[in-house]
Amino acid sequence: MTVATEQPSTATVDGTRRVRHALVDRLFHWTSAAAVLVLLATALLPILGIEFAWVTIHWVTGLVLMALVIAHVLRAVFWQDLRSMWIGIGDIRDGVAALRSALQQSADMVRIAGKYSLAQKAIHHAFTVVVLTAIGTGLMMLVKIDTPWWERDPYWVSDGVWGVVYVLHDLTSLCLVTMIILHVYFAFRPEKIHLLRSMILGWITRGEYDRYYDRSRWPARSDNRGFDEPSSEHE
Repeated sequence: MTVATEQPSTATVDGTRRVRHALVDRLFHWTSAAAVLVLLATALLPILGIEFAWVTIHWVTGLVLMALVIAHVLRAVFWQDLRSMWIGIGDIRDGVAALRSALQQSADMVRIAGKYSLAQKAIHHAFTVVVLTAIGTGLMMLVKIDTPWWERDPYWVSDGVWGVVYVLHDLTSLCLVTMIILHVYFAFRPEKIHLLRSMILGWITRGEYDRYYDRSRWPARSDNRGFDEPSSEHE
């Protein structure tokens, strides 16, 4: 595939750095990942015959994940730029061009992405739909167990509705397993390893910024700024 890129500069880890993810966003990412893994473990291990008191752990972790999602939404709305994660016409055109180039049906140059590529935006929205569905159905299922706030009520809705709730909740579990496998696979690919590092340490080098990102779509604050400090675009 022909990609319009600049050659990497000689910047090293000891050189200038571009902040990609603020600390609060990295903490959200890893705590949410931990919560999802705990939810999957408590849901799937009993099915595999590993018995333990999983119900309380499962629903408490679900509430923790819900609180994390609410905090993330509030931060995205009031402190970040929601537009940076929107999928626009330009993103779709870039995706089509990249696909045609990969299939060798076009020799046109493919634009370098901004801070988030089409694939990253797509997986973000996919996780959003799946996680929100899991949380919504999980909250409904919470009515069927005793909690410190209420006694169980298994007759809150009809059996048919419960069937739909269970199917959707179980389907989200299967989707999350598949999506996590894909997410981890791409995170460890050599050309993506700088993204993994940025989610751990928060930064990429100037050389990586020059090579992988379009300055017009993810600009530094000026010619001499924007490194070693966050920009305003969805850090």
